[in-house]
Amino acid sequence: MAVRAALRARVPIWAAMFVSDLVRAPSVGVTESTCWDKSSVEMRFCKVPSMVRHYHDGRPRGPLWRGKKLIGKEALFVIQGLKRFKNDEDPLRKFIKSHVIRLLKMDLIAVLTELERQEEVALAVKIFKVIQKQDWYKPDVYLYKDLIVALARSKQMDDAMELWGSMRTEDLYPDSQTYTEVIRGFLRFGSPADAMNVYEHMKNSPDPPEELPFRILLKGLLPHPLLRNRVKQDFEEMFPDSHVYDPPEEIFGAR
Repeated sequence: MAVRAALRARVPIWAAMFVSDLVRAPSVGVTESTCWDKSSVEMRFCKVPSMVRHYHDGRPRGPLWRGKKLIGKEALFVIQGLKRFKNDEDPLRKFIKSHVIRLLKMDLIAVLTELERQEEVALAVKIFKVIQKQDWYKPDVYLYKDLIVALARSKQMDDAMELWGSMRTEDLYPDSQTYTEVIRGFLRFGSPADAMNVYEHMKNSPDPPEELPFRILLKGLLPHPLLRNRVKQDFEEMFPDSHVYDPPEEIFGAR
């Protein structure tokens, strides 16, 4: 309508073309428009930069949308059902028997990972036991590691050590992060003796230990100078270039 009105009013052609550019659909980058050639009466097409931008339509962007699709519908349904029946043992057992066991491998792993992320560690342990009974199951240290770390962070050390024993039965050794979290969990739990047992197991591991578990022990054993001196001596032998901070003696007594 604007173009027609401009033509009827016999305004200059360049004004009509300007108006038609305004009512044209938005575009990005370069817009093709009509230009005059001063040397002749002929018109030609030239490219002029457009100042109009596309607006975001509000739909989720790529990475966020793909993240939503990592868990299938069946796995989401199972997670919701497990959380619904987690306080009732009989319905929970029936739900696991009727819905969880039939899941495919990737869905089971996704359910286990998501329950660990949501800190539903009791349900995660049940799913892990279901996974162990599958025909495709093979001992995997990373499945154990994530679950043991989640249990240790939730201060459920009895369940963590039960999985620890199962892992050793399958001839698997944890990594440094697993040792660190289990040692930290026992120190928070108020059981330095169990932390020292894990420490002895770490020293006998085929993989060389790292500094972090030692430093966690050295910090957590400050109220226990005899145990701390023992760990400190091993630390200085294994890492001679590293330094250990010793607080003043009057804080925790003579060493």
